[in-house]
Amino acid sequence: MWWTPQPQPDEHEACCPMPSESPTLAHTHFADRLAAAVVDKANPVLVGLDPRFGQLPAALRTAEAGDYAGQAAAYRKFCEDVIDVVAPLVPAVKPQAAFFEQLGPPGMTALGEVIRYARKRGLLVIVDGKRNDIGSTATAYAEGYLGDEQHSAWAGDALTVSPYLGEDSLEPFVTTAGERGAGIFVLVKTSNPGGGMFQDLVAGGKPIYRHVADYVERIAATSAGECGYGLAGAVVGATYPNQAAELRSAMPHAWFLVPGYGSQGATARDVASSFDWEGLGAIVNNSRGIIFAYARKEYAAFGEARWQDAVVAATRNMIDELRSDTPAGKLGRR
Repeated sequence: MWWTPQPQPDEHEACCPMPSESPTLAHTHFADRLAAAVVDKANPVLVGLDPRFGQLPAALRTAEAGDYAGQAAAYRKFCEDVIDVVAPLVPAVKPQAAFFEQLGPPGMTALGEVIRYARKRGLLVIVDGKRNDIGSTATAYAEGYLGDEQHSAWAGDALTVSPYLGEDSLEPFVTTAGERGAGIFVLVKTSNPGGGMFQDLVAGGKPIYRHVADYVERIAATSAGECGYGLAGAVVGATYPNQAAELRSAMPHAWFLVPGYGSQGATARDVASSFDWEGLGAIVNNSRGIIFAYARKEYAAFGEARWQDAVVAATRNMIDELRSDTPAGKLGRR
């Protein structure tokens, strides 16, 4: 094994639902629903829905340049086709709002339809919007994105949030998430090479990312559900495995959303320290490496005509790698 297991308690009872329980109906608390979904699928894979028009299979690239409605329709069709084949395999998907916003109003309509389709297929949906502002604007973002269809226009189970406007800007997201059984993932240590420009600056004797982590842990601990995790999670990049291990210890009640696996170069070994000893506590994102797998040399045999089969193969390979080289392998033995 490539990870260092955390000490197990003397007496331990599984705190999260077993696979026979419904991940959507048995619990209203976001962290409990996420834990149940991860246990149900016995893996922590998060499929990122990042449609890029030039990389879609040729059969879907029929819209002309400037035909935003046509491109948005292609995005919707592509994402729904991805959802169809990954829904039996993984617990959640993460649509990246920017690629839909790029197409204007038709793109935003497509985003809403994709979110609803994923929910209909039983997947949890984490909207990657990295939203935030102050006062009533933050409240508007929170109320717009978080909650089910009865309470939210976008109906996201969770939303990524930037912390750099301070605590008062985060409070509306925490409040709304708590009221609606939703979650947030706060940017703590991101996977991009330039993230350290601000995140690693030292203030008060420790880096900025640790101050953000302290805030996230405080909210997570005070909002913990039955599985021991709270409604506030952290974005912690797989490209910084040493910091991930540090942050796992600093935030024992926070789910990690882990970007950087695959196309950004991180491996299963790099994400291992993001999990708790039971194999919970982290969901690992893979976007391009899965949804455009047909274009990767290792899946070239599928060709464009069988691009969905390439998606399935890439997803299964990622599941196998995480089960082999991280504590997530324990999920299948629960």
